[in-house]
Amino acid sequence: MIALPDSDSEDELPPGWEERATDDGTVCYVNQQSKTSQWTHPRTGRSKRITGELPIGWEKYYDDQSRRFMFLNKTTQQRTNVDPRLAFAVEEPTQDVTRVRQRFDSCSTALQVLHGKDLHGRIALITGANCGIGFETARSLAQHGCEIILACRNNNSAEAAIDRIAQERPAARSRCRFVALDLSSLHSVKQFVAEIKESVSSHIDYLILNAGVFALPYTKTEDGLETTFQVSHLSHFYLTLQLETLFDYKTRIVVLSSESHRFANLPVENLAVHHLSPPPEKYWSMMAYNNAKLCNVLFAQELAQRWKQRGISVFSVHPGNMVSTDLSRNYWFYRVLFAIVRPFTKSLQQAAATSIYCATANELTGLSGLYFNNCFFCEPSKLSKSPSLQRQLWEISENLIKELVE
Repeated sequence: MIALPDSDSEDELPPGWEERATDDGTVCYVNQQSKTSQWTHPRTGRSKRITGELPIGWEKYYDDQSRRFMFLNKTTQQRTNVDPRLAFAVEEPTQDVTRVRQRFDSCSTALQVLHGKDLHGRIALITGANCGIGFETARSLAQHGCEIILACRNNNSAEAAIDRIAQERPAARSRCRFVALDLSSLHSVKQFVAEIKESVSSHIDYLILNAGVFALPYTKTEDGLETTFQVSHLSHFYLTLQLETLFDYKTRIVVLSSESHRFANLPVENLAVHHLSPPPEKYWSMMAYNNAKLCNVLFAQELAQRWKQRGISVFSVHPGNMVSTDLSRNYWFYRVLFAIVRPFTKSLQQAAATSIYCATANELTGLSGLYFNNCFFCEPSKLSKSPSLQRQLWEISENLIKELVE
């Protein structure tokens, strides 16, 4: 614990700290010296919220030049990015996930979740955004004013995706851009991160780790690891940690997992690389997928713990069972199976709803480390909640990155 300077008032902020307010009225505390942020007051440990309308004579507007919301006093013409209601913020009890009301369910669509939201000035980075659930996520956010970075391998398919978005909302074309990312190459991830840091000047609001592979025959990446493990977990792990400087208290990180994580077989003790990236004789594509999806939940849980004091929210989600996407393209049996069950599964709009809910729902402010299904939190597998397994996966992932990249 860092010792704070003495003060006559416990509510007085220490030197270098300032208050900021989020769009939903939650107060965040920012340390300008360490460039960190948190939801609780650095002295009292309590949280605050602003309520009510703006004071008479004040209005809120979006400034295109600074790309942020500003406040204008129409009487004095004073402009500021500080919400004038901060002076009247009140303390609130610690938020409890069990008190969050369920507003959406398995039938809800991404556009229903976003109804009435204005996301101008927000930036979303979505892996695998050129097709399937990732595309529907990008399309829905773009329709509500969000700037989208489509992180995927193929330039042609990404540009085609942007064209489809622009056909519905021409103004969205200028808000969507493609940046090449091949998750089967850690070198590609490194190049991608360098380009993002060069082009994003402020911060990323939504990092949606959507890309993944399924039912692959045994293959290795250029880094010598089993492809399902690297594409679905390790590259996303590396990507997230490398982009850390672009995350702040406004950021939400959403990791797409699956209910398949409940059928994983990773050992709780003595986890090793060969469990995560097995040799050919130990490989079964379905178990590789299950284990990769468990890695997604384990990573989200551990990341939430490590970054909780910064006010960054991290969630893992299950989009839906056997949703009709390109995920099944690698094996004819699964293509047939997915086609048979298609009338009984979620649409792409419904499958994207939970990711978008976790990224944008105001009621989730201050919460982190939760697993969501059908736009509502639920208990993940017992294995995924093992602190020991979470730490082991983190350490192995870090060591692999050091060995293969650094």
